[in-house]
Amino acid sequence: MFLSCPESRNEAEVSVTKFLHLADLHIGRRLNECSLLDDQRHILGEIVRIAGEERPDGVLIAGDLYDKPVPPAEAVALCDRFLVELAALGTQVFLIAGNHDSPERLAFGAQLMAGSGVHVAPVYNGSIHTVPMQDAFGTVEVCLLPFLKPTQVRRAFPEAEITSYTDALKQALGTLGPKNGARRVLLAHQFVTGAARSDSEELSVGGCDNVDAAVFDGFDYVALGHLHRAQNVGSDRLRYAGSPLKYSFAEARHEKSVTVVELGRPGACAVRTVPLTPLHELTELRGSYEELTRRSRYENTSLRDDYVRITLTDEQEIPDAVGKLRVIYRGLLRLDYDNMRTRQNAELRTAELSECEEPSPFALFDALYQTQNNRPMTPEQAAFLQELIDRIWEGSK
Repeated sequence: MFLSCPESRNEAEVSVTKFLHLADLHIGRRLNECSLLDDQRHILGEIVRIAGEERPDGVLIAGDLYDKPVPPAEAVALCDRFLVELAALGTQVFLIAGNHDSPERLAFGAQLMAGSGVHVAPVYNGSIHTVPMQDAFGTVEVCLLPFLKPTQVRRAFPEAEITSYTDALKQALGTLGPKNGARRVLLAHQFVTGAARSDSEELSVGGCDNVDAAVFDGFDYVALGHLHRAQNVGSDRLRYAGSPLKYSFAEARHEKSVTVVELGRPGACAVRTVPLTPLHELTELRGSYEELTRRSRYENTSLRDDYVRITLTDEQEIPDAVGKLRVIYRGLLRLDYDNMRTRQNAELRTAELSECEEPSPFALFDALYQTQNNRPMTPEQAAFLQELIDRIWEGSK
């Protein structure tokens, strides 16, 4: 469904530049092997509706547009429709590659799309693509910085001393030069020290991918992606929009939203959120089989259509528990047991319907190291491993 362009904003509204800040769409993602395309189609429609009501000057998409570097055709088609509908509103769209995206694939056709108001960060080559906008108070520069690793920045600046993610970001942002009175908005996809992570995000052992928040001093607003919980980092000028959907049961209690940012006169920045309503909620239930199969209690509730994780506390396994419980909870995606036996084994045994998402090389090595040494790696060991994996990965491209 395509929406018409919004009517002109009144004089008071024109005095500020308004943005919608989104991130971590992960189009094409699956939850316990359940396709979320219908859920994503619904939530992207919600975002287009909000954009039509808010009439922003720009939509900021801070990385992880897709869930995989080579997304399935259905995901590409859904993303295409979403961007076309945003462009039809007459708003500018700014997007960068996240760590789940292929920057080369995402940047294909970027120059052509810019003519329709869709601005895609090019593959990083040592400079940061910047798009100027104008309002009653002057220039707003929108700076597009895709997800970066130290190896990428070292390749562009071989003489620079870059030993950490903070060093890499400081070197990259240093190329922007003085603001000369302009206000600056930055799109970035990194983990900023002090932010809270969730289980559904890729982690680096030892926190060696942390970026010091001070790197972003001087920007009027930093639109961050990478973490799925919406949150400020020290200031509302440095903010993660969070993912628009809950992508793991660890996010079941998250409140999902889009962030609205208004930049007025230099130094003025107002931030608020607009809640998002999903097609299906994520719900975690716990109790005995008998407690959870009292149909009269749940028969007329939304739990029948939620995506559900159940933890049974029965001491004995229930034969065909998944099949029986699905009669009541049609969206049952995961079944665990928590009882004396599983606690003694120091683990929850998963009677699950599908295999977990393939772990990263980092996670595999970390698990092996802890098994062999009965302790985690030190931060120095983790940093060395990250750099080694980066070098191997870069050399295989």
